[in-house]
Amino acid sequence: MTIPIPASEQLVLDDARRLTGPGMLWNYPGAVLDISYEMLDPQQIITIWNGYARRILDAVGWGSEQIVNRRFAGGLNLAISAPMDQLYSAIFVAQTAWHFSAAEILDQPSGNFETMIGNLKTVMAREANPKLVALIAAADMHKIDILCDDDEISLGHGKGSKTWPIDELPGPKMVDWDGLYNIPVALITGTNGKTTTTRLCAAIAKAAGKIAGLTSTDFVRVGDDILDHGDYSGPGGARMLLRDERLEMAYLEVARGGILRRGLPVRQATAALVTNVAADHLGEYGVNTVKDLAVAKFAVHRTLAHNGVLVLNADDKYVVAQAEQTPSKICWFSLNPKSEKIIQAKRHAHACAWFDGRALVYFDGKNTNTMINVADIPITMKGAAHYNIRNALGALCLSRAMGLGNDAIIIGLSSFKNNPQDNPGRCNEFEINGARVFVDFAHNPHSISAVTQALESVVSARTFVMVSHAGDRSDEDIRAVTESVFKLNPDVVVAAEVVEYLRGRALGEVCALTMDVCVQKGLAKSDIMFATSPANGVAYILRKLQPGDMALLLVLSERERIFKLLSKKNW
Repeated sequence: MTIPIPASEQLVLDDARRLTGPGMLWNYPGAVLDISYEMLDPQQIITIWNGYARRILDAVGWGSEQIVNRRFAGGLNLAISAPMDQLYSAIFVAQTAWHFSAAEILDQPSGNFETMIGNLKTVMAREANPKLVALIAAADMHKIDILCDDDEISLGHGKGSKTWPIDELPGPKMVDWDGLYNIPVALITGTNGKTTTTRLCAAIAKAAGKIAGLTSTDFVRVGDDILDHGDYSGPGGARMLLRDERLEMAYLEVARGGILRRGLPVRQATAALVTNVAADHLGEYGVNTVKDLAVAKFAVHRTLAHNGVLVLNADDKYVVAQAEQTPSKICWFSLNPKSEKIIQAKRHAHACAWFDGRALVYFDGKNTNTMINVADIPITMKGAAHYNIRNALGALCLSRAMGLGNDAIIIGLSSFKNNPQDNPGRCNEFEINGARVFVDFAHNPHSISAVTQALESVVSARTFVMVSHAGDRSDEDIRAVTESVFKLNPDVVVAAEVVEYLRGRALGEVCALTMDVCVQKGLAKSDIMFATSPANGVAYILRKLQPGDMALLLVLSERERIFKLLSKKNW
């Protein structure tokens, strides 16, 4: 079905997509349109859209479905809710509403209303799946989570789940509801620290004797079995994991893109964590500011089951501000025992955790427990890596919310290391020719600043840094990221070209910006090197290293090749 969209330079439909679960806008499945406009009254656009959307929803028999809109600078998100079995049809319904809205706003001719409604009903009838609707209603009555995609439907999670092909669905009376259940599931989001915290939580669950699984930007894993490599921080990865019938406990890394494109996959989560919110990947789907990004990240609270716990970083101003908008039960954590949120939590007998300057401390609402000295948590680098103290606090709170005990938490925190086996790409340390070499996948100013802060105390004869940036960053971001490495007072900086991440920029453009910043920071041109790839940049540095030197390698691509280079014994 093709719906003509009236358009002009003043009014453009940028995107139309289906929402399969709770997201930034609301809790419902449906469809959303992204609109950009110039020199028009946004309230007038919304009023006209609401009128046509309501009229069309009523005309196609979706009178109980809802409408929502959101304004942002230069644009609008316009959404409708829809039955879960007709989300492709929902896109056509939303586009039809926009067809008539745009025609009126731009004073252009529109199609015949009755004809277009008839076409919509034909498409809807083809897509309708009454068995799916019946299963969703029954699952809701039994408080069992249901995961849907184009090919399969599953009820429950992990060991408590069963999956059917979409065209072989049973009736509700044919389902063994007593054999289905939801396992403990946690969602972990934020700008930085998601992957480390997800892996750390899975290690704690393993220490508790659980078959734990995780999704991440690197892979999907159940126990020690990696199901697939790739970026699985969206709903597809979650479904893959939660349908594995070995699984007893799940940790889902949730990235901004998945939340905004499709929504979240579950509606019966035990807990969720927001690590922090900082500028990263702004400018997509109407998320143009850090405050907008905080709203998007907080969508995880919509997935929580009754009495689910939202774990939050009390040291992040955007997290603290957005927490005012959620009704969820909150467990705060902070590096500061005198944090206002920590004091309030203790006063009201709410669970919380903090760093007392030496150890992690957890308050369960009644009793205060000193858990573990940070010197005994390897990823904190004996307390130098403040960002990993926060990650450890978040993992502590999330693990308690998931029902795990203190002994398992202490074992997990003390055994999880910054190495390629436990936490690949997160401040992994190698020794090359008597020099200390650190590899990190940090890629934005916030994360790189955290890594360099942790390494400031490392004494070295000479310091080498390799940086590699993606081209879809702004000039300001590229300069800021480069400036942040100068906390280490580098003697040599290598700017590496990342051809597969140019994203619209010319060859050499990103590296030129990087090298220009190095000159401005006072580095001699002879100590600023250009590499045609990250692997070539790493090889150059490794050949130069001598005993007592230090190197920080900020690796954006060619990661496996670089790990192989670091495994060589002779340089």
